[in-house]
Amino acid sequence: MPVSPTFPGVYIDEVRSAVHTITGVPTSVAAFVGAALRGPTDGPVHITSFADYQRIFGGVTPGGQLGYAVHQFYANGGSEAEIVRIVHTGDAEDTKNAKASTVELDGPKKVHLVARGEGLWGDRLRVRVDHDTSERLPAGAAPTLYNLTVLDKGTGTLERHLNISSRPEDPNSLDKALSASALLTLPATGAVLDAVPAAHEAITAADPSQDPFDDAEPARYARARGGADGDPPQLSDYRGGATGEADKKGLYQLLRTDIFNLLCLPGAPAAALAPAARLCVDRRALLLVDPPAAWRTVDAAATAMAAPPVAGDDARNAAVYFPDLVIPDPAGNGSPTTVPPCGTVAGVMARTDVQRGVWKAPAGTAASLAGVTRPAIPMTDRENGRLNQLGVNCLRSFPVLGPVVWGARTLRGADRLADEWKYLPVRRLALFIEESLYRGTQWVVFEPNDEPLWASVRLNVGAFMNGLFRQGAFQGATAREAYLVKCDRENNPQNDIDRGIVNIVVGFAPLKPAEFVIIHIEQLAGQLQV
Repeated sequence: MPVSPTFPGVYIDEVRSAVHTITGVPTSVAAFVGAALRGPTDGPVHITSFADYQRIFGGVTPGGQLGYAVHQFYANGGSEAEIVRIVHTGDAEDTKNAKASTVELDGPKKVHLVARGEGLWGDRLRVRVDHDTSERLPAGAAPTLYNLTVLDKGTGTLERHLNISSRPEDPNSLDKALSASALLTLPATGAVLDAVPAAHEAITAADPSQDPFDDAEPARYARARGGADGDPPQLSDYRGGATGEADKKGLYQLLRTDIFNLLCLPGAPAAALAPAARLCVDRRALLLVDPPAAWRTVDAAATAMAAPPVAGDDARNAAVYFPDLVIPDPAGNGSPTTVPPCGTVAGVMARTDVQRGVWKAPAGTAASLAGVTRPAIPMTDRENGRLNQLGVNCLRSFPVLGPVVWGARTLRGADRLADEWKYLPVRRLALFIEESLYRGTQWVVFEPNDEPLWASVRLNVGAFMNGLFRQGAFQGATAREAYLVKCDRENNPQNDIDRGIVNIVVGFAPLKPAEFVIIHIEQLAGQLQV
């Protein structure tokens, strides 16, 4: 605050700094959208290991492509992921819909609970009520607290919720107690919070051999029933229905995340790619497209690229990889199985970003595919060249090197398009810079729009860009050749200032991958004297 001198002496005034450090955002948070064996369907779940996926979504299951994709992502160097589980709902034929198991607890008022996520898995939930709480009541008084013990007999997961209050306003009411549960939640309507369920059959503490969830003693617990897996998800399920984007349903659940950079839709219908690509453009992310089922040969893939899986301007945020990959099946004792490549490639990108940076093409001899036996379709150099000029990134296998990624183009990368976003590392670097500056310049809003602000913007944005230059992200021998940051009177005329606009121009010279290495060999006439 300003100093008001009133007596002779020394005054200290702390002046606000003009430094607002801009930190680069993550570049390899992968989002996976698809069908899983179990798990919540009401929002994305952030995981940091495949063990998390196994615990929450059931791991790899035969025929379930989502589990294989997540497994391959972590096997190839992935670290953080957002999982969105999609199930089939809204079908006129109710038997085709996925349903969540429900459990009924007896008492003066019946309390209904619902498995957290649709599927048959919920039928293996067991719920036990007891009144051994911290409450001390006079004889004959009705209890107001109770305990819930929940067991998932499929995985052995056990949850214990103690001293649940029958007063909805209490901090440990039923809705608050179950808010962190991975197994149970409350019904969407008609939740009963003001009741104490009847206790189940008591267990004698003196006999440790007694199992409170013994299937031969049904009086000791309540069993969940009515779960159904339903039919495989359809396009309407991925889109979340008519109001999916507004209600953040289907793949639009990703709107609830802070950030994701790579989007994978293993097993999704082809029509889901267009809205997914539009979502990626809006969120500055990249869509990894799996080869459609019709791409059974190189000729079929080349012919199909006349109408690419994602077309138009949105294709700059999408890349397709071909062919599928053959891996040892983690759910089938290592027997060979064919899986889509999106999860594997996402892991390679995450590994490359850590080792080299987002400006390095996730392809080449260092982009090896861990846990992959071979590509499903072997290719020659000429076949690779035919697809490469169409914007299809090939997965190849070479002697000694093994399976590798051998392409780094977006779906705007066909030679005939001559698009500025032809190369994947250029596009990903641009997205990284855009998102980092978007988040790092929020402090500018409502600041006085004049030269002191412009100088501070140039200082902070310039420091961020210079940091990237020193890491080798741009072309050029000097900073002047590599990037520019302009924010001054020239690009902020008075008319824009009057409208509350501040214009910041940031340019950079990207590093384009050495896609074609041409070596000129000349035989020297060593005996000639000049």
